[in-house]
Amino acid sequence: MTRTDPGGTVLIADFDFGDVDIEREIIEGAGLKLLAAQCKSEDEVIEKGRDVDGVLTQYARVGARAIDAFTRCRVIARYGTGVDIVDVDAATRRGIQVTNAPNDWCADEVADHAVALWLAAARKICEYDRATRLGEWHWKTGRPIWRLRGRVFGLLSFGAIARLIAERAQAFGVEVWAHDPFLDESEMRSRQVRPVSFDELVEGADYLVIQSPLTPQTHHTFDRATLRKMKPTAILINTARGPIVQDTAIYQALTEGWIAGAALDDIEEEPAKQRDWRPSNPLFTLPNVIITPHAAYYSEEAIASVRRIAAEEAVRVLTGQPARSPVNDVTGTP
Repeated sequence: MTRTDPGGTVLIADFDFGDVDIEREIIEGAGLKLLAAQCKSEDEVIEKGRDVDGVLTQYARVGARAIDAFTRCRVIARYGTGVDIVDVDAATRRGIQVTNAPNDWCADEVADHAVALWLAAARKICEYDRATRLGEWHWKTGRPIWRLRGRVFGLLSFGAIARLIAERAQAFGVEVWAHDPFLDESEMRSRQVRPVSFDELVEGADYLVIQSPLTPQTHHTFDRATLRKMKPTAILINTARGPIVQDTAIYQALTEGWIAGAALDDIEEEPAKQRDWRPSNPLFTLPNVIITPHAAYYSEEAIASVRRIAAEEAVRVLTGQPARSPVNDVTGTP
């Protein structure tokens, strides 16, 4: 088979969309065969994908073992922006193109969700709701609640989504600070955001939103040592990846009063990547934490968009066209 031959098979390693109709229309419409699976381990990815030409993955890890086991794979397309579940270096060595979806497919959704979590936690919405359903009708249920205006709203990272969060937060009269070591500080200042060091952010923020990527360097950024530095009245919001916050550390911080509250769109164990997950995490027992199921990116429009992007990227590579959103450079590899 030549690299421009449209024949071949594309595996959807896992998905939770309910169907694969969008992908099927794009992939089979290009003359390729579609194979849909629900892999929850790398061994299952190897079993289902050993001889496929392309892989689409939502949560299933496609690591070096799987990549080395593939006999003809030429593209791994990620449903989403982060590619921590793919061993990009191993793929590059094998000449396999890795693609993702640029942030803009869900940027507004994540920014909206971050602000919603912040307001819900700061205004004790869930606590009030639980209490009123049980017959307690009193403003004191949420005590203490602090005025938002004039307080410090911190952002860890200042990429495209964080900038949208900043724009939304500024409407509430907060002072926005941000830490991003990869960005020129003038970019923050031009948007009326104060650039600060990591320690300044952690120690000074009343509300701190994590919007950084998950890398080996950011894994467990918020451990006991970091959480100990935060204000006891602070609220931590994570709309990035779960493992940036250490579950045991945030549990201790919330139960011992190191911080006042948290709102997490994912938890460290990342339930969607597990088969037969059960809600045994002690964080679920705490009244001062809000947890959503890694849903910040979700809208009907966003889901349809990312599915089309992943399928179209696989088709482009398998029909000899360049990827629109390549993660690695495979030019010159065999």
